[in-house]
Amino acid sequence: MNGARVVLFDLDGTLVDSAPDIANAADNALVQCGFAPRGAEAIRGYIGNGAERLIHRCLTGEMDGQADAESFARTYRAWQQCYTADLTSHTVVYPGVIETLTALRDAGFALGCVTNKPERFTLPLLAQLDLARWFAVTLSGDSLPVKKPDPAPLLQAIQQLGGEPAQAAMVGDSLADLRAAKAAGVRALCVSYGYSPNVDLREHAPDALVDRMTDLLPLLLG
Repeated sequence: MNGARVVLFDLDGTLVDSAPDIANAADNALVQCGFAPRGAEAIRGYIGNGAERLIHRCLTGEMDGQADAESFARTYRAWQQCYTADLTSHTVVYPGVIETLTALRDAGFALGCVTNKPERFTLPLLAQLDLARWFAVTLSGDSLPVKKPDPAPLLQAIQQLGGEPAQAAMVGDSLADLRAAKAAGVRALCVSYGYSPNVDLREHAPDALVDRMTDLLPLLLG
């Protein structure tokens, strides 16, 4: 078998529980712009398809909603400012993540982070939580012209890590992660604890669905 064995990880809802800080920034931005707050529980379900989609969902209350351009622009700017000012106060690394990253790196895997989160938030968050050191490649939602569920970010990360799709896996919590993995031809490994409350990932045939990150190790290490 040629090339590196590669495992890619989503960020929000997979490696870290960042919903409290994301939701707090979103509610503050909504109020600043004259809109009613949505609340942390609702906003948790809006996370997963990038910051722009998050704000459209917050403004419309619909997963596929599209706010008017002026309201979106004002609220998105306000959210960026609010989130930048308080990025990790209540964000925590999920149980089992560090143990899993340690075991995979010790076994010779090449690790990457592929997220739909904008780079201006991704890199500081990884640094502040001491997670950046685990990943040789990090691709954010604005690193390429497209983001997950498009397979391009996964394929780019795999190439940069010296691997091939057939030897790679994508670990995520959302349908965007699962669909990107399948489109890229890599193993789709999903965690059940993330931000997909209205989606049963089992219905979309992941290669595995686990309740704790360390449950993936037997599947990856053989």
